[in-house]
Amino acid sequence: MAMPLATARFYAILDTSYAPPARLPELCRAVLAGGADIVQLRAKESSTAQRIAMLQVLAPLCAQAGVPLICNDDITAALAVPGVGLHVGQDDLAPPTARAKLGTGRVLGLSTHSLAQAQAALALGHMLDYFAVGPIFATNTKPDYPAVGLELVRAIAGFSQKVPWFCIGGINPSTVAQVHAAGGRAVVAVSAVLQAAEPEKMVRQLRGVMT
Repeated sequence: MAMPLATARFYAILDTSYAPPARLPELCRAVLAGGADIVQLRAKESSTAQRIAMLQVLAPLCAQAGVPLICNDDITAALAVPGVGLHVGQDDLAPPTARAKLGTGRVLGLSTHSLAQAQAALALGHMLDYFAVGPIFATNTKPDYPAVGLELVRAIAGFSQKVPWFCIGGINPSTVAQVHAAGGRAVVAVSAVLQAAEPEKMVRQLRGVMT
């Protein structure tokens, strides 16, 4: 598998529903300067060719910072750019298939939305580099998913941690301390960062709570 993420504390997602592609390089530099440990491109409405073009711009920035770059749910785009990893959802490419296609040198992550799904992700530790849990709180980024709440964070935090995991969904300066208190040690934030006046400072603030 790819590099371990056990010490990662903040996961930045560059989502084109919040920021146009032209702003992605600027935002990528900002989140990296703020201390992002991993960066994902989420471009749901774009074509594979458009995602590849975006990844090609972002990859050198992440490589220079020594931070993994992930493509959301497009293995063709991920494989087209050296070193880019993949994030899949529960209804996307199955992790065993994704890992077989990716090989051993790229990061693979999985979304989970329940205790059972998180337990299944922990059992896939031989092929997953991380999994995400959420949405912890209600969020406009994922309006179709009900909030899973802090109880799920507490439950997962009680397990032997064989796979790094990130809390996602409604993470902002008003909620991040609650996640940490519940046992979360790494978070993802989307709108709080991308809509901030100073994204670099926002990443630094949220990451600081996790350390």
